[in-house]
Amino acid sequence: MSTFQSTFQKTNDFNEITYGRRSVKLYDPEVKISREEMTEILSEASRAPSSINLQPWRFLVVDTPEGKEKLAPLARFNQNQVLTSAAVIGVFIDMNNVEYMDEIFGKAVELGYMPQEVKDMQLKTVMPYYENMPASALRDVNLIDAGLASMQLMLAARAHGYDTNPIGGYEKDQIAETFGMDKDRYQPVMLISIGKSAKEGHPSYRLPVEKITTWA
Repeated sequence: MSTFQSTFQKTNDFNEITYGRRSVKLYDPEVKISREEMTEILSEASRAPSSINLQPWRFLVVDTPEGKEKLAPLARFNQNQVLTSAAVIGVFIDMNNVEYMDEIFGKAVELGYMPQEVKDMQLKTVMPYYENMPASALRDVNLIDAGLASMQLMLAARAHGYDTNPIGGYEKDQIAETFGMDKDRYQPVMLISIGKSAKEGHPSYRLPVEKITTWA
């Protein structure tokens, strides 16, 4: 019998979320996450900041046996995470995210978050800038934004009582097409496995602040 998310304790303890997070390689395969709760986690992840709020991140949630069978061969040495986790979330960037600018700003006006004149000014000045930005520069901006959303996703998952592992070792040139996505428009950032650990992740040493910080 599967164990569902209600078994796990949610927490708002920031220290527990931050210092308790580990990269987990092996999960309890009996643990499932409902799509309702996964939607909550993704919604919380989507509160991450992004350049002029264009939210370029896109999520592919692989939570079915059929989906995992398609993903596992692409995961190289990370197949344990794919096959035992409750789900694997593919984080992508949308290279055509400028198409959503009018919708995002328009909704902000409707909700009272932005004056109409600010929306008009933004569309007049920012839209052409983004439309003419070199693809490499747009990719750099989008990757930074998607990285913020990815980290927020892992922290949100921890707050819901789940464990995660960010994965960079997979066939990035094949994943979009494997799942019927336009590989030029949707470019991969990372995979994030999510579930309940069957084997606790190892603690890791972090360089002290004195070694990584310059004060000016």
